[in-house]
Amino acid sequence: MKNLKSTLIYTLLFVLFLVGNVYAVEHVPLKPDPLYKNIAKRVANALPARHLLREPMDDKMSQRAWTNYLSSLDYTHVYFTQKDIALFRAKEEFLDDMLLVGDISFAYDAFNLFMDRLENRCQYVEKLLADGFDLDKKESLILRDNDSPWPLDEKEQNELWRKKIKNEYLRQVLADEQAKAAMTNSVDAIITNSVDTVITNIINKIVEKKLTPEEKIIKRYRQMQVILNDSEADWVLQKYLTAFSHAYDPHTDYMSHDMSEDFDIDMSLSLVGIGAMLRSEDGAAKIIRLIPGGPAASDKSANKLQPGDKIIGVAQGNEDSVDIRHRPLSKIVRYIRGKKGTKVVLTVIPVNDPTGVSTKQVELIRDEVKLDKQAVSSKVKKVMGVDGVMHKIGIIDLPTFYANLRVRSPSDPEFRSSSYDVGKEIKKLQDEKVDGIILDLRSNGGGSLLEAIKMVGLFIRTGPTVMVQEWGALHVLPDNDPTVAYSGPLMVLVNRLSASASEIVAAALQDYNRAVIMGDSKTHGKGTVQTVLPLGFDRKFGKIKVTTAGYYRISGRSTQLCGVVPDIIMSSGYDFMELGEDTLPNPIKCIPVNKAIYKPVSNLGMVITELQQKSKERLAHDPRFEAYQKLLKRIEKINNNKSISLNIDERRKRAIADKELSDLQEKLMPADDGFEDPENPDNEEKDEYSDIVLDEAVKVMGDYMGHEESKFSMTDDTSRISWPKLIEEMLKNL
Repeated sequence: MKNLKSTLIYTLLFVLFLVGNVYAVEHVPLKPDPLYKNIAKRVANALPARHLLREPMDDKMSQRAWTNYLSSLDYTHVYFTQKDIALFRAKEEFLDDMLLVGDISFAYDAFNLFMDRLENRCQYVEKLLADGFDLDKKESLILRDNDSPWPLDEKEQNELWRKKIKNEYLRQVLADEQAKAAMTNSVDAIITNSVDTVITNIINKIVEKKLTPEEKIIKRYRQMQVILNDSEADWVLQKYLTAFSHAYDPHTDYMSHDMSEDFDIDMSLSLVGIGAMLRSEDGAAKIIRLIPGGPAASDKSANKLQPGDKIIGVAQGNEDSVDIRHRPLSKIVRYIRGKKGTKVVLTVIPVNDPTGVSTKQVELIRDEVKLDKQAVSSKVKKVMGVDGVMHKIGIIDLPTFYANLRVRSPSDPEFRSSSYDVGKEIKKLQDEKVDGIILDLRSNGGGSLLEAIKMVGLFIRTGPTVMVQEWGALHVLPDNDPTVAYSGPLMVLVNRLSASASEIVAAALQDYNRAVIMGDSKTHGKGTVQTVLPLGFDRKFGKIKVTTAGYYRISGRSTQLCGVVPDIIMSSGYDFMELGEDTLPNPIKCIPVNKAIYKPVSNLGMVITELQQKSKERLAHDPRFEAYQKLLKRIEKINNNKSISLNIDERRKRAIADKELSDLQEKLMPADDGFEDPENPDNEEKDEYSDIVLDEAVKVMGDYMGHEESKFSMTDDTSRISWPKLIEEMLKNL
């Protein structure tokens, strides 16, 4: 029976290649264009000259680029063997010298060998699928990443691939039990039907596009082969020079002429698309950030996109999904773009399951980013304070630090300024007689540096707000406006996605002891600035986006990698996912500098200790928080899992557990969450979606009321500091 089934599968795969248009195409080796020699030399000279660290193009950068490039071809280290790597190793420390003279032959030699290895693996996948798998066998797959060792030889590689493909097969089976049953019926039909009848049934299945797990898997690998066979020489150049750029830091990039036109994914997708920033990773399009006001950020469904999700398929409306893995990012963007009002369906590996065991379908309607959705908004919540008085807490939501630098007058209809708008919201909240304000910077990815400085200035008299180091010079950037928009109790909410300008504001207000910071265990940790520079007058040379500056807190510490550590930690799910600067390859490590001259406006040490204790005691008796902690522990367990079972019964149990996790997420985010708030028994002003972190933040503010330290000392007068003299002193200390 097993041989009979193998015959059927081989026949099925053969017919699939003929009818399904999935077939191997002989690889024609790629060669570099003569122009690329000049481009390579320009990149080799521009990176050390323009990068913040001014590090030379040397053996260290060569080794990093070597690692980056091979991993960009073979991310999980399964296509090459250590024998292949030994061949590449001979040039590991010479790529820098080769690049300086315009020699990029290594890039094409490695890519062409990768294509040969891909054909070898596709053939082996066909054999594995023909032989079938023992789904009852108790074994597991060790999950791999770009730090995994390459297999020793083809024997070890074959065993690795057996488990890898078995895992994919199990995933397909569990995703479509009905399809599995239909497949079993087709195999059983051999006993009573002729082979011709079986082949006819298979052809009908293909025409109806009801593919079996075997068909889906081999189709994906052959499709990957077709896509990469269709690659152009400039795509290889882009990957290779990006590998050198990322040797300096993960935000420095080379952009070819075509890539530079599409590189600003933020703007490109915000025009008519989903509103997201993407980055290539492991052949997929990884969500880096959702743009406020875009369709993705505005989506309220249970399957909504999250930063860290990986898009692997795109469907136009009700059409079949197109596998977009291993396509250039610029082409993926074009798949996602479309006419306003049209539907796009994304197949996504969710960030809270990095094993790739599960996928989700995300339906979005393409639209322009709504600028009004990016704007500041506010609301008021009530809370019972420790003083027994019901207090009003104003909540200001700031999605991004926006500004129109070409328009400076608020009377101009084109004027846009986040700091100006926050000032207006503060005035509105003060008219409503709020007793405290929460500035919500969660998931705020940053924006205008000038707006961040002005934002800090709304809450202090005058003083330094941030320091910027650029090519050896340290600049102190102060707020010189003595006007204070708000002097009452203040809290800033942050999470792992709060980055750049958000970190500047949170750090400055924390250093001044002006606000209590609450949120994830730390913020994103991006403390660098990038500049886009052309490589020549001829646009064919492309551009480089290079890190040219770094941010420092006024305390002298950097937010780079470290982020901002809140005073009161209340984790979200993002705390247990691979998000943040420290998860990226070759991040810049900033050493502390001399602190700026500033005067804290209060002493919050004892107050914060008291607030921490009260929050801990309150949450210990909160049934919602108990459920929330259960959710976080499940997310943490999934993200820490380094292996996955290949036994079908255990995988079915895993599927049930995943469903329970999904149900728990829905339980914590309903229109009516089922938990009565003792301070708000009438569910007054309840959000459409429950926000347990914000709810606790409001209660912490209730505890904060009445503390003398919660109010800004109006007697502080840092405006008397001589800023020119201060800067002169700072430069002397460098």
